[in-house]
Amino acid sequence: MIGVVYLGNNPESEERLKYIPGRLVQYATNYKEAASACAPHVSNEHFILFYEQNVQAEDITAITYLKKKCRNIYIILLTHELTIDDRKMYQKCGINDTISANASITELNKKIQFISDREGMMFDDAPSKHRILRFKIPLWKRLFDIFFSALAIIILSPVFIITAIAIRIESKGPIIFKSKRVGTNYTIFDFLKFRSMYADAEQRLKEVAKEAGNQYAEKEEEKEEEQDHQSVITAPLGEEAEMMMMDMGMESDMMISDEEVMLVGDDFVVAESDFNKEKEEENSNAFVKIENDPRITKVGKFIRKYSIDELPQLFNILKGDMSIVGNRPLPLYEAEKLTVDSSIDRFMAPAGLTGLWQVEERGKGGMMSAEERKQLDITYGRTYNFMLDMKIIFRTLTAFIQKDNV
Repeated sequence: MIGVVYLGNNPESEERLKYIPGRLVQYATNYKEAASACAPHVSNEHFILFYEQNVQAEDITAITYLKKKCRNIYIILLTHELTIDDRKMYQKCGINDTISANASITELNKKIQFISDREGMMFDDAPSKHRILRFKIPLWKRLFDIFFSALAIIILSPVFIITAIAIRIESKGPIIFKSKRVGTNYTIFDFLKFRSMYADAEQRLKEVAKEAGNQYAEKEEEKEEEQDHQSVITAPLGEEAEMMMMDMGMESDMMISDEEVMLVGDDFVVAESDFNKEKEEENSNAFVKIENDPRITKVGKFIRKYSIDELPQLFNILKGDMSIVGNRPLPLYEAEKLTVDSSIDRFMAPAGLTGLWQVEERGKGGMMSAEERKQLDITYGRTYNFMLDMKIIFRTLTAFIQKDNV
């Protein structure tokens, strides 16, 4: 079992950590005490250390000392805000992860549980074969990618030339559009597409928004109906909730205030505020396609309809950034919004031109949630093989002419 240690002097953080289910948190006020608390023993071989951010110079000294003395710790920085330079500095001296200093009990518990589930690969003293969590593309898949992409580039070269000329004639701007995408092993690369939008695309959208009202920024709030397996209770808690919380190592009279509302399910107890926060985050992950998008050129509409705009990705495949079949590489903002700890496995798979969720989405008429896509990505990463790749390629070719650009 992994131990939990807190190093800092923030009473609010200490209070929240007290109520982590099934965990006895040790507290330290200086880094030498923390190092002693993280000494391996029978109960705990590894430790998660929550480090409260303080003065940067002192933090660097403390973190460097801890990483040198204790190879069995995973340090999470509790911070309110970090600049890019500060983040790099903390990572360089040994910080493994960060979390908001205002993180709720539920968020802290999720972080601990995620690390605990991957104990064999998250700690510096773990055997290297477990610690290095990286995907390496199989030889058969790489050879297929090289052969297929090179052949396709040669055969489709007239299409490349005609498309490039059409884009150049219709509007100013580069022929190839490059965007940063997150692929295999969280690698960021330049994702290539034929440009399908005007150079002043964002300005065009702003003008339309001013005239017609910004229909894209509005979010429709949906209320979740109460499920049969859930019941909403207010403190003081009912007997069922009391027993469940005690089984999880929580004392109800210490855990919540009299005004707090708890949601009780078959296998969880969570504060309603935390539950609502999660739902808000899920809703914020929805991406809306714009009908009659004013940013898209006439040529752009045509090449999008027939997926011609995707053809430059054959060079990504030839280079090794992507594979013919795999999980769609995500834009940076989408990777941040849609990817949580539970879906880390989606990046431990090839990044692909087409994939499982693309063909499944077409089968559903384009109706698929972000969560369904994520689960299909994870499924492909865990089960991909030559026959599955061939099936996906076949289904992609049969649905090549499409109305929606997925």
